Amino acid sequence: MMSLRLRLSLTLGAAFALIWALAAAWMLSDLRNQMMFSLDQRLVASARMVAGLMEQLPALPTKGEGTHFSAEQLNIPGGMACQVSSLRGEILARSHTDPQQTLEAEKMGFHDQMIDGAPWRSFTLARGDLRITTADRQIEREALNMSILLAASVPVGVALLGCLCLLWLGIGQGLAPLNRMRDALMRRSADSLEPLQIQPLPSELQPLLDTQNQLFQRIGKTIERERRLTGDAAHELRSPLTAIKTHLQVARMTDGAARDQSLARAEEGADRLHRTLEQLLLLARVEGSLSFDDGVQCSAEQVAKLAIQDAASGDRQRIKFKVPPVLSHAPVQMPAVLSIAALRNLLDNALRHTPNDGPVELSLETTGSRVQFVVRDHGPGIAEDDLQHLTQRFWRNGQSTGCGLGLAIVQAIVQRCGCTLHFDSRPDGLRVELSMPLQPV
Repeated sequence: MMSLRLRLSLTLGAAFALIWALAAAWMLSDLRNQMMFSLDQRLVASARMVAGLMEQLPALPTKGEGTHFSAEQLNIPGGMACQVSSLRGEILARSHTDPQQTLEAEKMGFHDQMIDGAPWRSFTLARGDLRITTADRQIEREALNMSILLAASVPVGVALLGCLCLLWLGIGQGLAPLNRMRDALMRRSADSLEPLQIQPLPSELQPLLDTQNQLFQRIGKTIERERRLTGDAAHELRSPLTAIKTHLQVARMTDGAARDQSLARAEEGADRLHRTLEQLLLLARVEGSLSFDDGVQCSAEQVAKLAIQDAASGDRQRIKFKVPPVLSHAPVQMPAVLSIAALRNLLDNALRHTPNDGPVELSLETTGSRVQFVVRDHGPGIAEDDLQHLTQRFWRNGQSTGCGLGLAIVQAIVQRCGCTLHFDSRPDGLRVELSMPLQPV
């Protein structure tokens, strides 16, 4: 893969080279036009100067081959030819013997012509009965033009190379903070999740550094959550496994009623272990990034009925469900499996803490875009100091017989799906309010 520095240098360098080439072409074209204009003006000035000189010379012959003057006598610059002719085309004077062919003087002004197989540029001026024609070779013009263009192109090329070198160094200097970030990441150990501290840093790279640090923070929370889950699972699963093993050992050494009792208790321990594992897996999924959206949509009433159906078997008939006369049929705006799981855990908790097979009350009401489930048990209630611990993992008071994960799962679902959870402890039992968002109708 091409490096970012090289890619930027090539892209910007190509853009610079194109702009400089267009500017240089424009400049050189204008310079060439100015040069040709200056050479043409030299022809004009020479022709006028010769015309003034002819007026001061003795009378020229009107017939014959004409008189030959040197270029110095006529003050003609080197490399130029001059010819004086009459209106009838007779050559009266010449400042050259080369070319042998006469200059065309019939057309006034500038004219390109071929003389002795070579291109010439000429200018003819009419002054009285005379025609003064000055000319110079096109090849000499082009040679002079090329030398001037070459002299002007060299500084442009040197300046372009200098700009490309400065561009390469500037891009390297601009990418130095990225290199520092790379070096800082390479020096970190594999399990290091501390935020990167790189100063100074351009404002354009600060969001990248903040995003990187936020990623480290999320990874750290994920690792901590997994460590906590692993530690909690190891601690909580040890007790039922030990109880099962102990009861099986007792059953192996006994017979009759004692053996049956040990096997029954071992089965109870296995059931408790199974419930704990299910709750742990559900908690891990809720706290993780796994999706629960299966496309199923349930109204608040359907969520309540399914949660009652999934509540502790044998005790669901103790749940008294109160449906208001006016109830919104809008679906709950969260995965159905999570809404049912949250309400089911609240019902299971209420059933577990209501003694003497007492009833558990479930009611709901819709207000605007939210639905509120109210679960009330008839247990001894919870002390005010213990309310803040209800949603902690594996927290249990002396009267609880569960695994301590049900309300922790409810709290995780609440945080994930934008719900609210409120506990209200009263002398005749605990009142739990769970509010869920509804989809707009």
